[in-house]
Parts: sequence; structure tokens; C-alpha cells
Amino acid sequence: MNKYRIYIDETGNSDLNSSANLNHRFLTLTGVIISLNYVREVLHPEMEEIKNNILGQHPDDPIIFHRKEIVNKKHPFEKLRDPEIEQLFNKTILEKLSKWNYKIITILIDKKEHKEIYQIWKYDPYHYCLAILMERYLFHLEDNDVQGDVLIESRGGKEDIRLKKSFSHLYHNGTEYIESLKFHKYLTSKQIKVKPKIANIDGLQLADLIAHPSRRQFLLHLDFQKKTKEVFGDKIIEVIQSKYYKKGNKLFGYGMKKLP
Repeated sequence: MNKYRIYIDETGNSDLNSSANLNHRFLTLTGVIISLNYVREVLHPEMEEIKNNILGQHPDDPIIFHRKEIVNKKHPFEKLRDPEIEQLFNKTILEKLSKWNYKIITILIDKKEHKEIYQIWKYDPYHYCLAILMERYLFHLEDNDVQGDVLIESRGGKEDIRLKKSFSHLYHNGTEYIESLKFHKYLTSKQIKVKPKIANIDGLQLADLIAHPSRRQFLLHLDFQKKTKEVFGDKIIEVIQSKYYKKGNKLFGYGMKKLP
């Protein structure tokens, strides 16, 4: 059976004390669901081709796609300071994001609203988002009658330990809406895989390219952000519209879900 994996990247932070600041009010978790066969046969070789042919990657020093360094044209993306190379790179990335076969789920939490509603019960925003993201991932696996596992970007030391405990709790106890038996049926591992950003993992790099534009789209939709200028992320937003997970034709509540 073809196995799937959801690769997860976060944008923002889970600190409730920063929720009054509009720049830190929202946390999003974006998951990208891909067949592992597709990762091996298509995503990996085509990502490496971009790195080799456009960015001049050396085998001893692999390039890791990371949005912040790409946008600021910092090492190892200095070649993007050349307008012609930047244009080719951007065009290629947009073509691949449109062509590649994957599905997106983005969970956004308004930490200010969460803090105001739950003044006593304070579910950690990150782990709350993870639980809701896992519910939608299971919906997707069930819809397609397939199984999969979960790989997430490392948050470091103690945070990773808490993350693994939180995932284990979900696996063994389920959520308010999904019983644990469904986790056991559709997930191939009771443990979450945690890898650092510096690891050359194509699915995490794809999630990194998509996570910020998906958050921007969400905030534009909610009128928490104004489209004052055209940025490259807006072009990414355009090409990923068909990639969101939907239940029938329903996007919100499935491929995009706002909390609380």
C-alpha cells in the first residue's frame, strides 16, 4: 500500500503573553500531505535539480530551502541577487508548486481570542493546533482509504519532548471528535517523527515554502492583514489554491481551520 506523510511547519509562536501584539497574535501550523512514493520518485529529484541547476549546489554542502534566507537572499541563496537568476528561480518554484501532487491543511489560532475565552483552561496553542490538524489529516486518510505518518520540524530540546508526549496522548486517547481507534487504523506509527530544519527533508522544505503564504492568505481572508503591496508570496497563494484539502467542495473547516 502507498503510504502518505504529513510534513508540518509552524509560523508564529505559541506564547499567549504576546497575543495582544498584532504581529504575534496568530500561530499557524501548515501540513503538507504527500505520498512517500511521490517524494522519492518526483519531489526529491526535482528539488535537487533546482538546487543543482539554478543555485549551483555542491554535493558536500546541500542547500536547504528556507523561506527567510530565500527572501533575504542570504547564504546559500546569494545567486538570487542576480535578477535573471532570481526570475528563473521564482518562475521554476511557481511551476513546481502548481505541478507537484500534494494537499495542504492550515490551522490558524487567534491567541488573543483563545486567551480571552479560556481564562482558566489554557490549552497550549501549539498543541491545540496540532490536535485539530491531526483530525483533518485523519479525515483525508480516511477519504482516500490510505495510511500515513507524521513528520514535524524540531522545536528543540524540551519542546520536542512535550511535542512527542502530546502526540502520544492523541494517539492513545483520541480527541473530542475522533476516537483513538481511528488514529490506530490510519496512522502507521504511534510516534511523531521530529527532524531539524537543517536536515535535507524535501517535504519539510515544501511545507516551509508554503506555510507563510498560506498564513498570509488566511489573514487576508479574515481582514487581519491588508494587501498593501504585491509580494512573491501572493503569487504562491495563487498557484496553491487547488492544493487545499476539501471535504466535498468545503474548504473552511477542513483545508483551512480557524481556532478557537
